[in-house]
Amino acid sequence: MTLIIVLNFTVFSLNSVIAQGTKPHIQFENTKHNFGTFIQNGNGEWEFKFTNTGKEPLIIQNVRSSCGCTIAQKPSKPILPGETQSIKVRYDTRRIGVFHKTITITSNADNASVVLEIRGEIKVKPKEEVPTRPVNQGFTPIAN
Repeated sequence: MTLIIVLNFTVFSLNSVIAQGTKPHIQFENTKHNFGTFIQNGNGEWEFKFTNTGKEPLIIQNVRSSCGCTIAQKPSKPILPGETQSIKVRYDTRRIGVFHKTITITSNADNASVVLEIRGEIKVKPKEEVPTRPVNQGFTPIAN
């Protein structure tokens, strides 16, 4: 009886190890991006590049941002082993102030949930000023 339990445990353990080695794995180059400080209506776009370092096709099931001001776009097709793709993120740069947002990626990978972060600060766009000069600058008044 003990031998059967030991054999079942060994077979189960081996199957678990083999299954773990065959799943896809999503490996991001970076999971955080700091835009720094930029002017209102500036470029709020960034791409988070990743590679499927596993042995099976990777399927991105869901991409969810922490608020409606951040839009993320995922690849529509499965990512084959060794293939590199990206999650495209766009932040609404009409908003003024400091921001820190997250994007949660859900997939069939062994690391099924990955959180990406963007941050930065948006300053008010300076108002354009029309150069002015005094009305009579450089002219000699005409005598009557």
